[in-house]
Amino acid sequence: MTVTFFGHKDTPKNIEPTLRTTLVDLIENHGDTVFYVGNNGSFDSMVRRQFEALSQTYPITYSVVLAYLPTKKSEYDDFTNTILPEGIETVPKRFAISYRNKWMIQRADVVVTYVTHSFGGAAQFKASAQRQGKTVIELSE
Repeated sequence: MTVTFFGHKDTPKNIEPTLRTTLVDLIENHGDTVFYVGNNGSFDSMVRRQFEALSQTYPITYSVVLAYLPTKKSEYDDFTNTILPEGIETVPKRFAISYRNKWMIQRADVVVTYVTHSFGGAAQFKASAQRQGKTVIELSE
């Protein structure tokens, strides 16, 4: 089973324990071992932090899926466990994040989200996952 993640760029840090509990449950009780996460915003940062820690204990594979190669050092400077979706090199930069997110949803069986309002990319891709019949776990509830 493959899991991916979408959340607001300003997700509060206090959801991190809930995120960790959810990840451990997916690994231990559902056998999920392949994970895709983006590299934009605080939610993605929390997910990556948890994977760095959990990968020391569990035999999981996680990939940070880049929408494009960062041009500024401050954007993202750790390329450990990163991948670029195939075909993204032909996508204009302004559409790259959407392309990457669609790519992640296509490969996911489960989508973990932190969505508190109905607008923005996280809400859009959560709705897309639901329309496609993916299992969606919402952390904000």
